[in-house]
Amino acid sequence: MDLSMKWLKEFVDIGEMPMRSFTEAITMSGSKVEGWETEGSEIDNVVTAQIVSLERHPDSDHLWICQVDIGTGDPVQIVTGAQNLKAGDVVPAALNNSRLPGGVKIKKGKLRGIESNGMLCSLGELGLTKHDFPSAIEDGIFVLTEADGCDLTLGRPIQKAIGLDDTVVEFEITSNRPDCFSVIGLAREASATFQKPLSLHTPVVKAGHGDCTHMLDIQIEETDLCSIYSARVVKNVRVKPSPRWMRERLRALGVRPINNIVDITNYVMLEYGQPMHAFDIRFIAGGKIRVRKAQAGETITTLDGVDRTLTSKQLVIADAEKPIAIAGVMGGEFSGIMDDTTTVVFESACFDGASVRTTARDQGMRTDASSRYEKGLDPNNCLPALERACELVELLDAGDVMDGVLMDNHSSSDRRRIHLDASWVNGFLNTQLSLEEMKAILTRLDCRFDGEDILVPTFRPDLEHKADIAEEIIRFYGYNNVEGTQLSGGAQGKYTPRQKFDQVIHRTMLALGASEIMTYSFISPKYYDKINLPKGDPLRKSVTISNPLGEDTSVMRTTALPSMMEILARNYNNRNEAACLFELASEYVPTEPDQLPLEKTTLVAGMYGNNADFFAAKGMAEQLLAALNVTGWDIKATAESPSYHPGRCAVLTLDNQTLGTIGEIHPKVMENYGINERFYCFTLDAGLMFRKANAEKMYTPLPKFPAVTRDLALVCDDSIPVLTLEKAIIRGAGSLLENIKLFDVYKGEQIEKNKKSVAFSILLRSKDSTLTEEQTTAAMKKVFKELETVGAALRS
Repeated sequence: MDLSMKWLKEFVDIGEMPMRSFTEAITMSGSKVEGWETEGSEIDNVVTAQIVSLERHPDSDHLWICQVDIGTGDPVQIVTGAQNLKAGDVVPAALNNSRLPGGVKIKKGKLRGIESNGMLCSLGELGLTKHDFPSAIEDGIFVLTEADGCDLTLGRPIQKAIGLDDTVVEFEITSNRPDCFSVIGLAREASATFQKPLSLHTPVVKAGHGDCTHMLDIQIEETDLCSIYSARVVKNVRVKPSPRWMRERLRALGVRPINNIVDITNYVMLEYGQPMHAFDIRFIAGGKIRVRKAQAGETITTLDGVDRTLTSKQLVIADAEKPIAIAGVMGGEFSGIMDDTTTVVFESACFDGASVRTTARDQGMRTDASSRYEKGLDPNNCLPALERACELVELLDAGDVMDGVLMDNHSSSDRRRIHLDASWVNGFLNTQLSLEEMKAILTRLDCRFDGEDILVPTFRPDLEHKADIAEEIIRFYGYNNVEGTQLSGGAQGKYTPRQKFDQVIHRTMLALGASEIMTYSFISPKYYDKINLPKGDPLRKSVTISNPLGEDTSVMRTTALPSMMEILARNYNNRNEAACLFELASEYVPTEPDQLPLEKTTLVAGMYGNNADFFAAKGMAEQLLAALNVTGWDIKATAESPSYHPGRCAVLTLDNQTLGTIGEIHPKVMENYGINERFYCFTLDAGLMFRKANAEKMYTPLPKFPAVTRDLALVCDDSIPVLTLEKAIIRGAGSLLENIKLFDVYKGEQIEKNKKSVAFSILLRSKDSTLTEEQTTAAMKKVFKELETVGAALRS
């Protein structure tokens, strides 16, 4: 719902309040503001100017050299191609360094050698149409006239001169507040929020042009779908443009001005929130209006020119022969206002919201009227809105209002009663408000009192229970004024150890440059073929979904690798040069019949491009295990994993349990995915890591004694893993070893064939004393002995 601030100030005098203060306060009281915008804010340095003289351009047969007066005394020369100007016209002049809608900038320049210090503007260049200013033309310069209500003061900013300076606030109104889909409804909220008087106008209709009660016979046949139908007749209709103030307000709220009669119905709908319609009485056959359900197969051509077939569930307004409108949605083709219309019937009715919503949906049409009706309107608003429309008819001299109101009324004006229990409200809200303070707040909302019973206004259908009353009190008392209290029960929310563990995984993987993905746990059985699982592999035994969406989602995955491969392949096929992804994925291992499957969580990561290789994947896994403080794991090369390259794969173990697998994806698997690229993946059992992780961080004091460093260059068979050598050094050095670091691996002419040179830097330190040469030598002898057992010796 949009709200014109000029229109609002007609009902509530909020003064020159800054927009930020207004929007923040009214949002805190429950009317959420989405934003606001000032009309004409894209226009700058465009002023009213009067044409002093025009002369032909010497080098053009269509350009004019204009001297214009902008109120400063000195004329300004502007060259224009418009042909609709004459001396004395007042027009918008965009001067040098001005700005127009759409980011258009105007600077002085020359047109065929003649200096032009700006530009004269048309309606379109100001973001306007002929509907905004009916006296103007669309293919020429916009000439301001008093007939259009323009201010002809020279040098005045064009926004002020033509009323393009309103501020419009956009509200997000919930569907339980139909009263706020109107200017008056939002004015009530502003009045209560800022504690300013609400000045509501009571419509006054003079009428006196004959009795209309004999002209139409109105009857509601479906009283459960229409509670009230009221109408008044206006004769001698004079169709013409609406005055500027009405056009301004309609335009500000996004409604296009058309003519005075149509504009009045739209104006009242926006002001009161009550949709209205004006029928040409000539097309009401038999002088009868019946609110009934349509007959199955009945047709109507609506105002938008579409032929529509009705059903027996849809409510219509009909004359003696046919439907003339779809109730609450749109009028019929011949129900609108035409150039030769002389007598109209203004309709104001209240239809059932659910019925209107269903009809609008089934007919594929949603209008401003239906969007309001479907929220549930107040039937007691119909007559005031009808009177307001007739008052505007007289104010705008749009016709002669006849005496009498045509009506069939089955509504009630009784107010709902809710007992005000002050002690319960204070206990519910944790406040200390007195009964008088509560009544003062509710009185601002038009509630009345009978003792301690609240008489709720009929335009507030959302107030049904004492909790609703408490909400009204607290939103105007102020949520910020309520003291915070601890949750009852004493329990405080916190992360579980497993949640903290998962957070470390997320943070570490993100820090290592991986992006998180989320995939479905149900996959196609064909995925197992794509990752090269052999027939009979235990992982092929999956839990089958009894009612799958399709074959592609028919089983619960036993491994997350195919899900990762699908995402990596999609990124590759979308020409992403590199990707590094991870997921904490659920896997489902079948158990005994009639038992739920075992759900386990596995970290799966995959990468390609950007220099990705086996060692990058291994390094990422090692960094993660270190961050989780998982120690004592081992890694060995393997050729038994069918999804990985047999010569570039390793398995991780921890306490004789499989921790995970790291490796390059098998070439056949890559072929199955149609990819000519090397992919690298690793999986880690998150449950095993959680059980073996040491969450406690132990403080280690700075060493008191100096360290001894030794560099070892070893020669061994090329087939011996470096990790085997490292473990031998660790065993030999024992408790004296503080750190070990690999710094070189060499294969070449200086080394025997099928041999390699591996160099380590080791750091020895004692916690109790300074190491002696004897202690160091003894430790190194043990290291050499352990190295000999694995087939390594010092390089000579």
